[in-house]
Amino acid sequence: MTQLSEMSEREYFAHIGHRPGMFVGKASFSMLAAFLTGYDQHAVRHGGPGLTGWHEWLVARRGRHCNHAWPGQVLHIALPDGWDDASHLPPEDEKRAIKVLFQLLDEFAAEREAGSDAEDDEPDELATVPQSREET
Repeated sequence: MTQLSEMSEREYFAHIGHRPGMFVGKASFSMLAAFLTGYDQHAVRHGGPGLTGWHEWLVARRGRHCNHAWPGQVLHIALPDGWDDASHLPPEDEKRAIKVLFQLLDEFAAEREAGSDAEDDEPDELATVPQSREET
């Protein structure tokens, strides 16, 4: 098995999604949101991308903006008929919200990886621009 420290962000999220209780105790949407918020803050403080762009990606994916932070955006997608209390979801809504959370994280990470790969494949435009200095 690949060590957690050697996983790509996408692999890491998938690993958490397969056994979320290993990371947060009782697997709940609110506990996973808190865990991922901590992950994001740590990554950003230490120079990583964390979940930068995640909220905006969710708003674009949903096609509507509201005042909710990213956990609310995920719930809007997972539970389009609404919810009463995100910290006390009914068991079937809890399972759906967690499943959709990790599906969305996978899509987000895949798009970010693809964008990163595309940037790596682009030729360095500055390398092809002739550098000349004319003295005047």
